[in-house]
Amino acid sequence: MAVIHHTTMQPTKLELLTAWLPGRPWYAGGPGGPSPAKAGGFRLDDPAGEVGIEFMAVTDGTGPDALTYLIPMSYRGAPLEGAEDALIGTSEHGVLGTRWIYDGTHDPVLVAQLYALLAGHAEAQAQSVDDTPDPTVAASLDHAAIAAELVRVTEGPDHTDVAVRESGTDTPLTLRVRRVLRPGEDGGPGRGRVVADWTRADGSTARGAVAVALGARA
Repeated sequence: MAVIHHTTMQPTKLELLTAWLPGRPWYAGGPGGPSPAKAGGFRLDDPAGEVGIEFMAVTDGTGPDALTYLIPMSYRGAPLEGAEDALIGTSEHGVLGTRWIYDGTHDPVLVAQLYALLAGHAEAQAQSVDDTPDPTVAASLDHAAIAAELVRVTEGPDHTDVAVRESGTDTPLTLRVRRVLRPGEDGGPGRGRVVADWTRADGSTARGAVAVALGARA
C-alpha cells in the first residue's frame, strides 16, 4: 500500500505542470499562459511499492472558458530508461529525496495499473489519504484479461491513446486517456471506461469518463 507523505516538494507538482503544459498537443492555452490549479483526482497502488501513481485533474483559466485537464503522473526514485521525452520534471521530496516525475501514459507501471483498475484487479485510492479507497471512481471492462502491457503511445487533439497487449491474446486494445475532461460519460463505442469526479473552476462538481477502453472483444 502506497504511503502518502505530507511534506514539501520543490518545485511543486503544479509548478512543474505550469512549465510542461504548453508543449502538449492537447493543451488549449489561454491568456497569460498556464495557471493550473488542483481540481481532483485519485491514486493507484504499484504492487511492487516502487512507483507512485497519481491521476491529477487540474483546471486552467477562469470563467466559462476554463478547461480541466487530466495528468496521469508516475513518481520514481530513479530515471525511467527510454522515457526521457515523457519526463515532466524532477522535484526534491522532503522525505524521499529526488523524484523523477513522468507523464504516466508512457510509464509501463502506471499503464498496467490503469488496465488493472478497468479489469477489476485494482481499486482507486483517495488522492491525499493513506489506505483509503475512493468510492467515487467507477471502472468496468468486458472480457478482461489478467494483465496488459504497454505497446505504444499516440497523442491526439484532446486525448492520449495508449495501445496495450492483453495477456493471452493478440487482440489490440487502446486505452484512451481523456486529457480535456468534459462532463458526461463518453457515449462512443468501447469495451469499458473509468469514470471520476472533478471540480470545475466555479467550484461545482463535474463527473465524466477519464479513460475509455477501445477495441474489439477478444
